[in-house]
Amino acid sequence: MKVWYMNGAGNDFAVIDARGLAPDYTRLALELCRQTGADGFMAVDNSEIADFKLHFYNADGSRGEMCGNGSRCICRFAYEQGIAGESMTVETDAGIVCGKRLSESLYQVKLNNPGIVDLVRKSDVAYIELGDPGVPHAVMEIPGLTWDMREALREQAKALRYDPSFPKGANVNFYTWLDEKTVRILTYERGVEDYTLACGTGSASTAVVLWLRGLLPDGKLTVKNPGGDLAVAIEGSNAVETLWLEGPTEVVKEFEI
Repeated sequence: MKVWYMNGAGNDFAVIDARGLAPDYTRLALELCRQTGADGFMAVDNSEIADFKLHFYNADGSRGEMCGNGSRCICRFAYEQGIAGESMTVETDAGIVCGKRLSESLYQVKLNNPGIVDLVRKSDVAYIELGDPGVPHAVMEIPGLTWDMREALREQAKALRYDPSFPKGANVNFYTWLDEKTVRILTYERGVEDYTLACGTGSASTAVVLWLRGLLPDGKLTVKNPGGDLAVAIEGSNAVETLWLEGPTEVVKEFEI
C-alpha cells in the first residue's frame, strides 16, 4: 500500500487510497502517525453523494468529523491521483465539503457552516462547531500572543481542551490581532493533544467569531499559524452563508507499507 505524507501549512497527514479496501482505520492511524509524526491520518473512499469520501482520524486513533487543512490536502491527493477534477466534492462526517485547485500547491475548500455558535460559552471564550455534527473549537484572545508563549499557555490550553463547558472537548485557539485584517494564532488540537503548526477549522472558527462580533466587516482574515498563513473568507449578512479556507499544500514524500 502506498502512503503519501503531506502537509497543509505545516499541519501534516498520512494519506492512503482506501477505495475497494476495508482496512482497520484506527490501527493505520496509530501506526502511520507514529511512523511519520503526523497530526492525522486520512483515507479516500468511494462515495454515493460526492466525488469521494474522506475518513479522517487523529493521531491518537480517534475519528474526527473533518479537518480543514486535511480537506485541502485530500483535494490535492484526489486531483493528482485522477480521482477528481480541479473542482470536487468531498463527503465528510460533518457534511459535504467543496474543494478547488487554484495552482499546483494552492487549494481552497468551502468549509461546513457553523452548526453551533456561542460567543460567550465560558466567560471570554467562544465556542464554535463547524458542520453537523461539528468540529468543536474554543476561541480566546490572548493580547500580545507570540508562538514562544506556547509552554506558558500549555496548562491553560489543556484545561480548556477538557473543560466541561465543551461537551465533546474542544480544539483550543488562542489569537491576537496584528492588524485589522490579520491575526496570529496558536492551536492546541484535540486528538493530537498538543499544539499543531496550523489548524484550518480553527483559523476559520476564529474568523467566524470575529465576524459575528462585528470586528471583521469585509469577512476576510489572514491567519498566521506557526506553519504558514491561511486565508479565510466569510460571505453572508446576519449569519455565515459561505465559509472559505485557502492555503498551501505540500507532498513531502511517498512510501510503501
